[in-house]
Amino acid sequence: MDYSSLKSKLDQQNRLIESLEKELTDLDQQRDKLKPNEQLAKLLTEREKLSFRIKILKRSIQEELSKPKSSSAMTSSNSARKLTSKALPPTESKNKYSTSITDTLYSLFDKAIQAEFSEIAEASVVITGSNVADYQCNSAMAICQALKTKGQKVNPNQVAQKIVANIEKNDLIEKTEVSGPGFINIYLSKNFCQTELKKLVMCGAQAPFIGEKKRIVIDFSSPNIAKEMHVGHLRSTIIGESISRLFEYFGHDVLRLNHLGDWGTQFGMLIAHLKDKFPNYSQEMAPIGDLQAFYKESKKRFDEDEQFKKRAYECVVKLQSYDPEIIMGWKLICDVSRKEFEHIYEELGISLIERGESFYQNLMKEVVADFEKENLVTVEDGRKLVFPPGVSIPLTIVKSDGGYTYDTSDLAALKNRLFAEKGDVLLYVIDAGQSVHMQGIFSAGKQIGWIKPCHRIEHVEFGVVLGEDKKKFKTRSGDTVRLKDLLDEGLTRALAKLKEKEREKVLSGEELVAAQKAVAYGCIKYADLSHNRTKEYIFSFEKMLEDKGNTAVYMLYAYTRIRSISRNAGVGSQQLKEYVASNSISLDDPKEWKLAKQILKFPEILIKTLNDLLIHSICDYMYELATVFTEFYDSCYCIEKDRQTGEIKSVNMSRLVLCDSTASVLATCFNLLGLKTLEKM
Repeated sequence: MDYSSLKSKLDQQNRLIESLEKELTDLDQQRDKLKPNEQLAKLLTEREKLSFRIKILKRSIQEELSKPKSSSAMTSSNSARKLTSKALPPTESKNKYSTSITDTLYSLFDKAIQAEFSEIAEASVVITGSNVADYQCNSAMAICQALKTKGQKVNPNQVAQKIVANIEKNDLIEKTEVSGPGFINIYLSKNFCQTELKKLVMCGAQAPFIGEKKRIVIDFSSPNIAKEMHVGHLRSTIIGESISRLFEYFGHDVLRLNHLGDWGTQFGMLIAHLKDKFPNYSQEMAPIGDLQAFYKESKKRFDEDEQFKKRAYECVVKLQSYDPEIIMGWKLICDVSRKEFEHIYEELGISLIERGESFYQNLMKEVVADFEKENLVTVEDGRKLVFPPGVSIPLTIVKSDGGYTYDTSDLAALKNRLFAEKGDVLLYVIDAGQSVHMQGIFSAGKQIGWIKPCHRIEHVEFGVVLGEDKKKFKTRSGDTVRLKDLLDEGLTRALAKLKEKEREKVLSGEELVAAQKAVAYGCIKYADLSHNRTKEYIFSFEKMLEDKGNTAVYMLYAYTRIRSISRNAGVGSQQLKEYVASNSISLDDPKEWKLAKQILKFPEILIKTLNDLLIHSICDYMYELATVFTEFYDSCYCIEKDRQTGEIKSVNMSRLVLCDSTASVLATCFNLLGLKTLEKM
């Protein structure tokens, strides 16, 4: 960590200490005015917590100051690894995989640069788009500058010429030109693009080959039992599902885990309330209607009734001791809650394996023993702490009362996913507010030796959903928006939008319902996924239901329009396959050529997204593809009809191939996003 970064971090921690110490002063002033009672006891407890936190922060500052200046911050275990398409093994068929043009260019130019400038550390490959050519290599300038520092007098143009001279023979590049101060303009081969399009028609939209298949464990959605899912769970659920689909598309083995909050103090509270309200629950089914109301009732009692609170804590101890009657109550509450979750997951097309905190209860003792064995545990005020490197806040793995914490259960989950599930890639799709916590868990996993350099462990963080007032999205009464209500509102608005377009006159009842769900759930998902997940975004039904711009409605209309072209021509997929088997695809018209190149960008977009897990790149690509297709269709006829009779006079099969290829890629994108397509809308 450099000096400025360290100073910034220490200043931030000092400001936090000042704030906490002010809180302590305020608490002390309140304490002096109070008589010994329940409120005073709460204040003293709060004071103890603040004092402990200040002590930890001060220790963290001392550790930072005592570190050697050369020490660096912990980096992600996968920061240096970038997935790229790879050369196919001899046993693999080329037709099973698409080709990433950008990655292939990187490989070709990297070999050419290394052949001539291997001794230059700055000799990296820089491939960009180009307004002049199809692509451009801009590596020559940096190499030239590095050579000048070594005393070699060359200009960028000479460097670029040497790079071009070393490009090995290939099918991808038609020609290269050196222009300006060393820019290498790259022109793609039409033969290559025709071959790739033919493959797409014959085999469908395939993923590029990126090497061995891996075990991927993705933690997402993660609602709390006994609480209804709200809009905050929407982001985690649909982002996690889309990332899961992307890895599966590349052939990886994906385990979707729903890390449910189903253990701890809140369940003692709920079970104690259950025993009072339905004392015969162990003999007959307790008629819990509104689980959210049931939770609020128990929480109110917990906050106001000391005797109830005491019984709630006793139920927690019995729960963790697996008392049969208490476990029965716990299961009953979980089952009621699970039914509500499952309805939402079914509507959204989400499939998850439930793995609650309770699953890891028996593993937590083992985790504590592991850290103690490695002498990584510090005992302070009865707490067992772990101080992961590079993290300012320690992990509490055992509380002063002997109980475990979220830190303990998350460490147990990490160990289980690495060793029992044998995960190569672990992804946690959790809101950005948990970044410090997740950093601590990952750092501790590296510290104890569980996480190896070969693992990819990431917190896939996301920002909050805002209302149109640019504040956290809530109802008018100030409550968090229930996800069920949000989806129901989407269905109502989608149906109104379809009827406004008089679609009920051309669609059957069954088709109208399918269109309603596709539009409702599609627009909600797409509006979220089309924004950079690391940023906040404003939720607006009006904007997401618009049929212009980068919205689900526009994309669905574009897709159904493209599919209708071949349908109107009476040409099926088998006829198109037969056509490309014996005919070349015409790319002579500039609009045909532009569309072909846009279609073939698909593999490189997928690899980029697999690296950065920013799903909005797929949405951006879809919108650009639909826009380029519209340009093509407006200027290149596919079907010629008699103006008088409307009968088809001729069909341009080559252009129908481009239509079908566009639709095939869009359909794959829809599937990756978890959206349903429609043949008619």
